[in-house]
Amino acid sequence: MTVSGLSKTDVRILRELQKDGRISNVDLAEKVGMAPSPCLRRVKALQEKGMIDGYTARLNRKKLGLGVQAVCMVKLHDHAEEAVAQFVEAVTAMPEVTACYSMTGRSDFMLMIYATDLENYGRIATHRLLRLPNVQDVESGLVLEVLKGDSGLPLNHLSPAG
Repeated sequence: MTVSGLSKTDVRILRELQKDGRISNVDLAEKVGMAPSPCLRRVKALQEKGMIDGYTARLNRKKLGLGVQAVCMVKLHDHAEEAVAQFVEAVTAMPEVTACYSMTGRSDFMLMIYATDLENYGRIATHRLLRLPNVQDVESGLVLEVLKGDSGLPLNHLSPAG
């Protein structure tokens, strides 16, 4: 067992599930060198411990008509708890905002925004984001190419690869 209480087999299971959350239990068991029944018990135990938050499908944004991906750095005027909470509530309610991170540095927040095209993104940025009461500044960067997307969490600190 490692410090986190996970065995090498648990870590292998997590690695495989990050690669393919739809893998069958039989295939998963084979990949990690277990029989299907104990493998399923391990997966359920990992879920119960909260190590697995859930399973999602990765969608192809371009095939779904979302040609623009933007990273927005947002600076607020007021950092009082209530003012920040109002900003967070407003941006997390925007369907185009798929991620919102509180940051250190020159910006207070980083947002990931998807839009159909530049015109659509411009409307989101100027008519919605910049008009929020506490927004001081927005700096946008358009993603030209995703060289490495969300490939899962690094797990090598839990147990040696194997």
